[in-house]
Amino acid sequence: MHYVISTTWGPTDVTRAALPFIFAASALQAEDTVMIMLFHDAVTIAIDGTHQKMIPFGPPSKFAEVFSNSNAKVLVCKPCAEARTIREDMLVKNAIFGGMDDLHQDVSRPDAKFISF
Repeated sequence: MHYVISTTWGPTDVTRAALPFIFAASALQAEDTVMIMLFHDAVTIAIDGTHQKMIPFGPPSKFAEVFSNSNAKVLVCKPCAEARTIREDMLVKNAIFGGMDDLHQDVSRPDAKFISF
């Protein structure tokens, strides 16, 4: 199965920001593939050094686990990032800029399930 996850939550609510990553880690553990698209405030999670400081209340953090997994693709909304003066060279190693065309491409896969947080 291929899970396509869309999220807008970032450091303003760390627990909500963690939920899509917790789900993604569970999917990856089951040997599924994952694409997470970060929009709005969530784009800041992908800035190198940011997710390491984010500690959710309750569930364990899974940010690093997802960012480092070769079966996970993390896309950062380019317009959302640029509006926040975030450059692609500021992102963690496994995150790249993307857009709605990329989201549509992944959602259109026959084995895809779409989840929005």
